Amino acid sequence: MNNIKTAYVSEIVDVVDTKNKFLFSVEKQEAHKKGLLHRTILAQLINSKGEWVLVKQSSDRQDAGQYVMPVGGHIRVGESEVDALQRETLEELGINDFQHKFIGRGIFNRRILGRHENHHFILYEIYSDKKLKLGSEAESYKSFTKAEIKRLLKNEPRLFGKAFHFGIKTFYPALLE
Repeated sequence: MNNIKTAYVSEIVDVVDTKNKFLFSVEKQEAHKKGLLHRTILAQLINSKGEWVLVKQSSDRQDAGQYVMPVGGHIRVGESEVDALQRETLEELGINDFQHKFIGRGIFNRRILGRHENHHFILYEIYSDKKLKLGSEAESYKSFTKAEIKRLLKNEPRLFGKAFHFGIKTFYPALLE
């Protein structure tokens, strides 16, 4: 039996400026250590009833135990936004057959779990009624109407993670009115 250990290979991400212009590439861990702005894909899953499907983050994740958009992950060096969207959706929800629509971009900067996340969020909506098979980053999922989300954001804001609050404020401000 061969006892050679496989070397850990870090994800490489593109560092960008505030206008999403490429600057250089680094390991994801270095980007988080130094607070370098880099691209992250997000997606909000919406079913045919118009309900938003949110995931509750696992206990070892940022926003642990709180509801967040169900797809989120780093765009790897050389990867297109749509390729990252498809890869992350398959990894996190177990689905690869869905429609999608670009929503917008925003910069989300915070310190959490001993790192400095400085993310250039790129948000899409994805549409599917497929049965979900969650990856390790989420412990459960739930469907919400927009009215429920609006009410819960007002009355129980701690149910939702900070990245979700940022996404609502930036891309869906009508839910805060």
